[in-house]
Amino acid sequence: MQASATRALPLARAATTRRRLSTFSALLLTDVAALALATSGALVARYLWTGEAAEPRQFAGALMMTVFVVVFGAFGLYPGIALNPVDEFRRVLKATTLAYLLAIGGSYLIKEAGEYSRLTVVAAWFLTVVLTTVMRSVTRTVCCKFSWWGVTAVVMGAGRTGHLVMEILRRHPELGLRPVALLDDDAGRLPMTMHRPGGPMLGSLELAPALAKHHGVQYAIVAMPGVSSRELSAIVHKYTHCFPHVLIIPDLFGMSSLWVSAKDLGGMLGLEVNQSLIQPLARLTKRTLDLAVGVTVAVVTVPLQALIYAAVRVSSPGPVLFGQQRVGMDGEIFTAWKFRTMVTNADEVLAAHLAEHPELVAQWNAYRKLRGRDPRVTWVGRWLRKTSLDELPQIWNVLGGHMSLIGPRPIMVGESEQYGGGIDLYCKVRPGITGLWQISGRANTTFQARVEFDEYYVRNWSVWLDLWILAKTVKTVLLAEGAY
Repeated sequence: MQASATRALPLARAATTRRRLSTFSALLLTDVAALALATSGALVARYLWTGEAAEPRQFAGALMMTVFVVVFGAFGLYPGIALNPVDEFRRVLKATTLAYLLAIGGSYLIKEAGEYSRLTVVAAWFLTVVLTTVMRSVTRTVCCKFSWWGVTAVVMGAGRTGHLVMEILRRHPELGLRPVALLDDDAGRLPMTMHRPGGPMLGSLELAPALAKHHGVQYAIVAMPGVSSRELSAIVHKYTHCFPHVLIIPDLFGMSSLWVSAKDLGGMLGLEVNQSLIQPLARLTKRTLDLAVGVTVAVVTVPLQALIYAAVRVSSPGPVLFGQQRVGMDGEIFTAWKFRTMVTNADEVLAAHLAEHPELVAQWNAYRKLRGRDPRVTWVGRWLRKTSLDELPQIWNVLGGHMSLIGPRPIMVGESEQYGGGIDLYCKVRPGITGLWQISGRANTTFQARVEFDEYYVRNWSVWLDLWILAKTVKTVLLAEGAY
């Protein structure tokens, strides 16, 4: 039975090697293209600014390319399997910085650096980080649709956790893990609905070694958080010894999933969770970022805010700014400001509209918003909401210390009870103008999904996560994703 089952799986070691090489090549070519565009862009910008054209240095360029690829490989960016986008961004930023320092140092030593200004080098570095991150994301999104992308994986354990792993990998093929088998010794747990042509193979755990040996399956994902440590150890040693990579899903749901590292405590495995929330330097960095970006945005957008102020004033009677009581860090109640986008009697208009259209009550209860035409919103308000410019006054909340640029969605006082136990996590940080909910669908997400986004953000908070959210927010706002 074992031999026939494994023969039925449409895999071969050569095909697996080609798939891994194809994934590696796709990301490598993406990075080289990003570096070439970034350096060219910096040189063009220098020429447009100063009128001086830099003398091309082919050897220095080749050296930069080589150093770039080697450093990226050292940081685990090739083949880039199972990389969380935040962790990938962190690695790209660190690797790019180190690669530039090494390449610049090497170029000066061999006198091939050319007359590049410091501003040109900084611009090239910045463009490289941005373009590499964006282009890698595009490459993953496009290439994950092809069969040659990623590497194969076996999920061991067909319980609730195993099915959750299968679903996550199905919804996120860009991670590069393609499950080809779901194995469990309890046949009753194996869903026959998954046993279809082209779908994952189902079988017992004893099939795992053959899949690794004869078909080149690279990853074994052990999803059995309910078994005892002794049983788990026996399963790992017996069935996963042939796999190059083994991922073990522990029974630690609700804890941080980013910034966790393994520690050897005298032969005992320990998992160290980096608690950035209580690290003074990390909090100081976050506040410094808030002030630096906040002051810049406040000054640059003064003319725009003045125009919006006038537009709101003439569009409908009532105050220009709308203030609402929100819950802040440590449970502090503060007033969050926005440009007014609704009529002044919005509550009465909403009640009348829901009474006239009872089919919208369920939508309002789920999203706390009305999709399509909302009778409460003014004509200027629709444009402000579409562009998210109604939230510009919250920059002053950030400068005042009540909010942050990035954080959980600021909740109203009456919504605290709906958070349940999650309200304690929410109150550990300042609410933000943007956050995970903003880049994950905004108004298209349910209230419960927003609560889960907030909990994830607090548990996994770091400066890297903030920078990643800030970068994704630019794309979300420009494309008006989830805004209405």
